[in-house]
Amino acid sequence: MTNHSEAAGAPGTEQITLRNPSELAEALPYLLGFKPEDSIVLVALHRGRFGGRVRLGIPERPGDWPSVAEEMAKCLISGCERKDGTPDGIVAFLCRDPKTTETGRQIMERLQPLAQMLRLACGRLDVPVVEALCISDDHFWSYSCPVEECCPPDGTPLAATGTSVTAAAMTYAGIQVRRPLQEMRARLTPWQTAAVPQQEHALDAAAMALVPRILAGAPRAEVADETLDLARRVWSRFGHLPTADDTLETDLRDDEQLAHDEAARLILGLQDRLTRDHAAEWMEGDEAPLALRLWRALARRCVGPYGEHAAAPLTLAGWVAWSLGDRVEAGEALDMALAADPRYVFARLLMEACSADLDPEPVRRSLRKTRDERGVTPAEANSERAVAGAGAGAAVGAGTGADACANGDGAAGRMGAGSPGRSSAENSREPAEDRVTRALEAALRRRGSRRAGAGKGPSRAGAHAPRRPQGRRRVGRQGTRRDG
Repeated sequence: MTNHSEAAGAPGTEQITLRNPSELAEALPYLLGFKPEDSIVLVALHRGRFGGRVRLGIPERPGDWPSVAEEMAKCLISGCERKDGTPDGIVAFLCRDPKTTETGRQIMERLQPLAQMLRLACGRLDVPVVEALCISDDHFWSYSCPVEECCPPDGTPLAATGTSVTAAAMTYAGIQVRRPLQEMRARLTPWQTAAVPQQEHALDAAAMALVPRILAGAPRAEVADETLDLARRVWSRFGHLPTADDTLETDLRDDEQLAHDEAARLILGLQDRLTRDHAAEWMEGDEAPLALRLWRALARRCVGPYGEHAAAPLTLAGWVAWSLGDRVEAGEALDMALAADPRYVFARLLMEACSADLDPEPVRRSLRKTRDERGVTPAEANSERAVAGAGAGAAVGAGTGADACANGDGAAGRMGAGSPGRSSAENSREPAEDRVTRALEAALRRRGSRRAGAGKGPSRAGAHAPRRPQGRRRVGRQGTRRDG
């Protein structure tokens, strides 16, 4: 469930008045920042102003509707009570477009019991649903208005996107609509193309090369540095590509710049928490958008049996998007990370913090402190990596086979504290590994959140928030990766 508590876009001083169901329906994409698809959306009202919002996909089984209605009502109202007080009312939206021969009107009629369940669930919490709308096939219907003159049985057409008075007012106020969620998720979804077998083979090869290196006691920091060197070189290539307005074209260009063996070594390397947390330092400035493109590209390469490995790049994508102010993509990426691995602690905490509308700055400060303790500024890091590229790092960026594996072993190098190959310098860096987690937990405690974990895995943020679990270890299909 996605929980929003701020208006989409840049908040300004402009006040926009919505007078009727038509304007409410046209305003929904601007309230969320994207056009919802197959979604239930509840929006709270506080003294005539919009407040918190929750969104969830419409369950296919009608038997799930009562519990979903209850949970969404509780989530929205309890969240509003913590921040703005009990809402005066709620506006409910049911959004679904026809996929077969079904018409918009048939969808409206089929979803009418769900609208009634939402009404009853909110009413039991003493908050009325003042309007319930179904949006389908570029029309809308009001479940609250029985008057055919204003709400005809065949629905009321919506104005073409961006052409209504509401759209003009929203745009003038600086509120923009992002691309559809389906397109956003497609940028993070593993390939389903003819190149999948090649990428899977590269992942297998990198994983097989990883085990001997682990057994030989390769230092964890060495493997982390190699992985980060390669990552920096790849996203630097992205920076030299011409910019494209079309997201698909941008993704295709990025994919062309990332070789199968490089993607495999990076995916396995990022399974290490130390490596992942250092990679999360690319969160601001000019390098953040380039790093975000790399994390998206790596998530698309987690094909076949390596789907669970996508939790790391998806979490990084969610973190960077949140740091850059894009809560919509952040929520989608973190939700997908938890779908890939429900036990991934960093994704759970980020999702809860993002849903609770926390400021990402405490996490950024924690990451900056970790970087400063290593004595590396962003500028120095660039020059040091460039020099390293001529030495040990060069083996990471080119070729396949034994050289290729040398980087992928990052995943394994993170065998955890006490690995025999770890130096005292590495052990001194270990506390920084949990600093980001502690910063998130502290922020959530200050917020006073006591919700069960956001996304698909249980978590608590509070005085007794659980420590990072020592989870499964995996390299490749059956190897070593510690969750977190």
